[in-house]
Amino acid sequence: MTAITSDIDKAAGVLRAGGLVAFPTETVYGLGANAEDSAAVARVFQVKGRPPSHPLIVHLGGAEHLGDWVEEVPATARLLAERFWPGPLTLVLRRGRRVALQTTGGMETVAVRVPDHPVALALLSAFGGGVAAPSANRFGQVSPTTANHVRTELGDAVDFVLDGGPCDVGVESTIVDATGEIPSILRPGGVTREDLEAALGRPLAVHSTSRIRVPGQHPSHYAPRAQVILVEPEDIAAEAESAQERGHQVGVFLPPAFADAPVKAHTVVAVPDSMAAYARGLYGFLRELDQRGCDLIIASLPAEEGLGLAIANRLRRAAGPRPTA
Repeated sequence: MTAITSDIDKAAGVLRAGGLVAFPTETVYGLGANAEDSAAVARVFQVKGRPPSHPLIVHLGGAEHLGDWVEEVPATARLLAERFWPGPLTLVLRRGRRVALQTTGGMETVAVRVPDHPVALALLSAFGGGVAAPSANRFGQVSPTTANHVRTELGDAVDFVLDGGPCDVGVESTIVDATGEIPSILRPGGVTREDLEAALGRPLAVHSTSRIRVPGQHPSHYAPRAQVILVEPEDIAAEAESAQERGHQVGVFLPPAFADAPVKAHTVVAVPDSMAAYARGLYGFLRELDQRGCDLIIASLPAEEGLGLAIANRLRRAAGPRPTA
């Protein structure tokens, strides 16, 4: 931590000057701007190629700052913040006047979280405000989990890249709508549905779309250059062989239960037994298959429990219909 104190001070200065800083969180690297600076936030959208109607998450240095950024803090939101912050949980609440409308995509709600990463927390403390940050990559593409991913994809478009090593969780935060009496999950992520339900003492619905716009709900998201198709685990080998015969350079995500199955493919990634390890490596696996020249990736969905719910969500979005020119 002491080795990069000067880098943290420099990054905080860039944010104060209206610049953009890529910084690590426990989930993925974020592309940060001063959440109160409309011009800086507009640059985030420009650099990412992100539609201005897609809101950003405001990162705070601690739960004690929540009331400065939202209109009110309902009891449910307070309970979840106390239980899961710092951590990969984002709460959607009524926007406080301090938040620039550009940050919320013009909505009267704001998504907020406290990241669980020492470098992110040090940056937020040094900066002294809220940092609006989506993932530090081009809109709709694979999220970055290392500083090198950011540099490779965004280059000089970012004013400063704060390197905090690889991300521990590897998939984005869970987003919970806490605006009403009955909370719901708008995006599964690093905090599991089971843990949320245990904390609240009630079941939670998971919505693929909602009246509240939040990050990660675009039909095509987290997508590599290669096309992604999803099949049943027992069909992976046959699908890969058929695709190879049709001339594709095939990449395969091979589930643990089929680890010994013979698969004809350009590149095979052995999916880890642990869902935590799978989540941590997911975006790196997708990037690796792109780098190895695969034009088709064949995968299957894990059981949608624990972190498997978030992994399945990311794979479905990666396999979603791509926008046409």
